Amino acid sequence: MFSTGQLIFAALFFISFVIIIIYSYQKDKTLHHKYYKGVKWVGLFFLLFVLMLFIIKFYNKN
Repeated sequence: MFSTGQLIFAALFFISFVIIIIYSYQKDKTLHHKYYKGVKWVGLFFLLFVLMLFIIKFYNKN
Protein backbone atom coordinates (compact mmCIF):
# COMPACT_ATOMS: atom_id res chain seq x y z
CA MET A 1 0.00 0.00 0.00
CA PHE A 2 2.77 2.43 0.95
CA SER A 3 6.32 2.33 -0.30
CA THR A 4 9.26 2.05 2.06
CA GLY A 5 10.26 5.66 1.40
CA GLN A 6 6.78 6.90 2.27
CA LEU A 7 6.78 4.96 5.55
CA ILE A 8 10.20 6.30 6.49
CA PHE A 9 9.11 9.85 5.68
CA ALA A 10 5.92 9.45 7.73
CA ALA A 11 7.85 8.09 10.72
CA LEU A 12 10.46 10.87 10.60
CA PHE A 13 7.78 13.51 10.14
CA PHE A 14 5.80 12.19 13.12
CA ILE A 15 8.86 12.03 15.38
CA SER A 16 10.02 15.55 14.45
CA PHE A 17 6.47 16.92 14.86
CA VAL A 18 6.17 15.45 18.36
CA ILE A 19 9.58 16.83 19.35
CA ILE A 20 8.66 20.32 18.10
CA ILE A 21 5.31 20.24 19.93
CA ILE A 22 6.98 19.16 23.21
CA TYR A 23 9.64 21.87 22.85
CA SER A 24 7.02 24.54 22.15
CA TYR A 25 4.91 23.50 25.12
CA GLN A 26 7.89 23.50 27.47
CA LYS A 27 8.83 26.97 26.26
CA ASP A 28 5.34 28.37 26.91
CA LYS A 29 4.64 26.47 30.13
CA THR A 30 4.88 29.52 32.39
CA LEU A 31 2.49 31.48 30.20
CA HIS A 32 -0.01 28.61 30.25
CA HIS A 33 0.02 28.56 34.04
CA LYS A 34 -0.41 32.31 34.19
CA TYR A 35 -3.21 32.86 31.68
CA TYR A 36 -5.13 29.56 31.64
CA LYS A 37 -5.73 28.78 35.30
CA GLY A 38 -9.43 27.81 35.04
CA VAL A 39 -9.27 25.79 31.85
CA LYS A 40 -9.38 22.48 33.74
CA TRP A 41 -12.77 23.35 35.22
CA VAL A 42 -14.18 24.41 31.85
CA GLY A 43 -13.03 21.13 30.30
CA LEU A 44 -14.45 19.12 33.19
CA PHE A 45 -17.85 20.82 32.98
CA PHE A 46 -17.89 20.37 29.19
CA LEU A 47 -17.22 16.62 29.54
CA LEU A 48 -19.91 16.34 32.22
CA PHE A 49 -22.37 18.18 29.96
CA VAL A 50 -21.67 15.84 27.03
CA LEU A 51 -22.00 12.82 29.34
CA MET A 52 -25.31 14.17 30.59
CA LEU A 53 -26.56 14.54 27.00
CA PHE A 54 -25.66 10.91 26.26
CA ILE A 55 -27.46 9.75 29.42
CA ILE A 56 -30.58 11.73 28.51
CA LYS A 57 -30.47 10.33 24.97
CA PHE A 58 -30.13 6.78 26.31
CA TYR A 59 -33.12 7.13 28.68
CA ASN A 60 -35.33 8.81 26.08
CA LYS A 61 -34.56 6.08 23.54
CA ASN A 62 -36.05 3.34 25.74
